[in-house]
Amino acid sequence: MMNDAHGTPGSRQSGPAKHAEPHDPGPHTQDLDRPRRVGFPARAWGVVRGMPQVLWRTVVKSWDDSIVGHSAQAAFWTTLSLAPLLLALMGLVGYVANWFGPDTIGVIHDRLISFGLRVFTPNVVDEIIRPMVDGVLQQGRGDVVSVGFIIALWAGSSALSSYVDSISMAHDQHTVRNAVHQRFFALLLYVEFLVIAVFTLPLVALGPSFLIRYIPSSWHPAVAQLIDFGYLPFVVLMLVGALALLYRQALPRPLPWYRHVPGAALAALIFLVASTGLRVYLSFIASGRGISYGALATPIAFLLFTFFLGFAVMVGAEFNAALQDRWPAREIRTDQLRDWVVEQIKEAGIPDPGKAAAEGLRRATDPIRRRQRTESDDEPPEGPEAPRDEAPRHTVETEVPPRRTVETDAPRVPPTRPVREVEPR
Repeated sequence: MMNDAHGTPGSRQSGPAKHAEPHDPGPHTQDLDRPRRVGFPARAWGVVRGMPQVLWRTVVKSWDDSIVGHSAQAAFWTTLSLAPLLLALMGLVGYVANWFGPDTIGVIHDRLISFGLRVFTPNVVDEIIRPMVDGVLQQGRGDVVSVGFIIALWAGSSALSSYVDSISMAHDQHTVRNAVHQRFFALLLYVEFLVIAVFTLPLVALGPSFLIRYIPSSWHPAVAQLIDFGYLPFVVLMLVGALALLYRQALPRPLPWYRHVPGAALAALIFLVASTGLRVYLSFIASGRGISYGALATPIAFLLFTFFLGFAVMVGAEFNAALQDRWPAREIRTDQLRDWVVEQIKEAGIPDPGKAAAEGLRRATDPIRRRQRTESDDEPPEGPEAPRDEAPRHTVETEVPPRRTVETDAPRVPPTRPVREVEPR
């Protein structure tokens, strides 16, 4: 009893052990399976280390996709599409100009010319852009509802179609849409960008004047200097946003929004640097120290500007594709939903979803079609197609074969004869 009360040496203690072994700090299965979150410095260093491979991938893929040929194609179609673009843009702006003030068209005209002088050479602006803008403004907005405007839309979308083809090829998605679908998609995308530009141009052109109108007069000099200093960066940011929108809308299977911004920023940077270098080169030629092209100097200069624009757009698309190959991004929600539907169809064992849907529709509507067919057969036709009275047909009687009985194992009961009653004598 005493041993039981105080416990034997080999008995278990109910309380915690005084000298317990330390816990094994080694990795366990659940710790290995759990994803570890990497800090921002480590991720940033990984991006910096992988950037040379991304840039080399961009150069190689751009050369494989013949970036020079596609840039020349985009430059040609952009040059041909400039006049239809200005016609459609200024014609549509005329409908909304009165919403922003009486002098909206004039302000937009001046802003376009000033922006052209900052990007292109003065000869290109004076001989190509300014005459086109003045001619479009003199025509008015009546041409918007004409057949020529529809043709201008189709011609103006040719440049955007070449950009869509190049962007799709950079991401290896050029075989998703067929050629006809791609062309009409470029037309719809062109109309979308026109609508956005119609409401954006007045805001960009009249924004500084509206801002100065609603601030104190003592701040006008400082605000005017700030607007002059920050107007071009603001336009560059809008250009980056427009390029990111183009990169996203042009792809059949787009990436998330934030994955299109690096390529758009790179494209804007390449175009600004190339345009600056081209301006210096053209000024060098104009001074008489280079090759003189004579009357072709201005058209060639404009073609070079549009060539570098197409080159920058395609390099930005290739850069986004290289980033996607190096660090794949999560699919957008529409692609995730489509993949989930495909997986559910495969799990259900449906080999051909389109054929299965057509077969289900046929089975669902088969009773209705059968009833309609029966009703149409019961109704006698009227008019000249009605059947004429014919002689009664003779029916032929056929013998019906006797019905066979199936023998069973049950015992046969003999028929009972009726009992005759005998009268007593």
